[in-house]
Amino acid sequence: MCGIIGFTGYADAKKVMIDGLTALEYRGYDSAGIAFFEENGIKTLKTIGKVSVLADKVAKEVVAKTSESTCGIGHTRWATHGGVTDTNAHPHTSGKVTLIHNGIIENYRELELSLKESGRTPVSQTDTEIAALLIDSLYDGDAIKTIKKAVELLEGAYAFCIMFADQPDIIYSLRNSSPLVACHTKEGSIIASDMVALIDYSKDYFVVPEMHVVILKRDSISLTDLDGNEVSPRMLHVNWDMTAAKKGGYPHFMLKEIHEQPDSLRNTILPRIQNKLPDFTADNIPDSLFDGISRIIITACGTAMHAGLIGKVMLERLLRFPVTVEIASEFRYQDPIIDKSTLVITISQSGETADTLAALKLAKEYGASTLSIVNVKGSSIARESDYVLYTHAGPEIAVASTKAYTAQLSCLYLLAFRFAYATGKLEKEKCIEEMHELLNMIPALEETISFDKKIEEISKQLTEKEDLFFIGRGLDYALSCEGSIKLKEISYIHSEAYAAGELKHGTLSLVTEGVPVVALATQQKVYSKMISNIREVKARNAFVVLITMKGQEAEPSIYDYHITLPEVKDTYAPFLAAIVLQLLAYYTSLHRGLNVDQPRNLAKSVTVE
Repeated sequence: MCGIIGFTGYADAKKVMIDGLTALEYRGYDSAGIAFFEENGIKTLKTIGKVSVLADKVAKEVVAKTSESTCGIGHTRWATHGGVTDTNAHPHTSGKVTLIHNGIIENYRELELSLKESGRTPVSQTDTEIAALLIDSLYDGDAIKTIKKAVELLEGAYAFCIMFADQPDIIYSLRNSSPLVACHTKEGSIIASDMVALIDYSKDYFVVPEMHVVILKRDSISLTDLDGNEVSPRMLHVNWDMTAAKKGGYPHFMLKEIHEQPDSLRNTILPRIQNKLPDFTADNIPDSLFDGISRIIITACGTAMHAGLIGKVMLERLLRFPVTVEIASEFRYQDPIIDKSTLVITISQSGETADTLAALKLAKEYGASTLSIVNVKGSSIARESDYVLYTHAGPEIAVASTKAYTAQLSCLYLLAFRFAYATGKLEKEKCIEEMHELLNMIPALEETISFDKKIEEISKQLTEKEDLFFIGRGLDYALSCEGSIKLKEISYIHSEAYAAGELKHGTLSLVTEGVPVVALATQQKVYSKMISNIREVKARNAFVVLITMKGQEAEPSIYDYHITLPEVKDTYAPFLAAIVLQLLAYYTSLHRGLNVDQPRNLAKSVTVE
């Protein structure tokens, strides 16, 4: 959460920062601000509202003849401590120190009381200003020494970009858990929360190691440990350009990313099929990983956790041993049963999800083997894991995840098939057949996207509703959980997902005339049971949207709208049905006049607890 950027070089720093913050705005959009070196010191401009509001304010300052600057830091905020006010917006200044921060300082209250005793009183309600006050109180002209002292006193997660008033055109950065990436180009040195802010300048970058200081100067960038010893960064390369992080003619990033799913799945699946079989050789994942494994735990948050629910069904069907799915924020505070025969799979789009990262570290402490499914190379979760499966979905900007979800599903399917094949539980010919079916699903996905006009028509019937239910069985229930969160997070309609067989155990009391029920009935094994459940809600005059596979018959009397998915093996139906549910959420939000890409109170990457 929160987007931060720092730049020092030979270009207009204000423009670099505004452009970077615009790219990073999906990480937080309550308020925004920049600080930059001028002839007379450091100047700060900040405001509540989106980056566009800040850009207008900066433009007025330029007209008012604010001097040119080639060094500055910028921040777009997702509020944690303190309300959304100009005063609470970043950057924060204390004495010679001006900084921006992503994360949470857990012991800020104790530090605040201590600082007040020495006459240093904050003007904001933020934990970030406490960090600025602390660093200023320790500063003696030696930046690295000061930062080291501050780190010894700070508790929590943080990524800082710091400017010292007496060190013009230099930026110091440090991180603990919260992400930072950096690069040096002919324009200068740049650092940010995410590669999307750097891609206009370079495709080569490095991830800042935890508890290391980055020193950005206009003609160089260096990395040291906290004792001042220089460290060589590990350089990485991205294979996408800035057009992948732009709307490309679509009205919203979410719609663009829905349409990108066939390509993201091709990019994720095709490199991992060799001789018609799933193959992880290029990922450096040996079959020996599966030796002695008798239990799998999948842990993740939100949409990634819902992908895990689908993965659980697939893995258990093929492997015939227990697979559990744990919410990462709960798992890490339990006393989990984990040993060396356990494989823990963590899933995260950003690879920086705080609770998932903590769950991964806990699993390693217990001696489990770990494998992570992430979208961002060099991310914290990727670096902590024994093994990594990268989804090749490209940048996902909309807060509501779409292409990352289906890419995560494809990795879980590939993993299930390879695990089963490698351990003799799936015959070679059967495994080849499944790979053929998996690839055939992609053109069916493209056909499903073409249903958008019908789905938009259905969405118009939902815009005035306040409650909605998703029901399904088996894979359809797991997908219902994802459909429900997708709708509620961007349309603000209260929605719940229920296993259809549980309707009679309480939920039916909430189904009254006109209440929408999205009924997923794609699984042939339980199709007749689902139809009976749909009759139950229709008997209460619910507004029913039925989703089935081609060839499955349904009486018109039990639904108001019927979407028939292209014919694929029902194992692969979740990929197609996910498209329908994503489009349904998108158009419902659109017709309610809401900000589809940036829903209230949310941010894309959850890097704090």
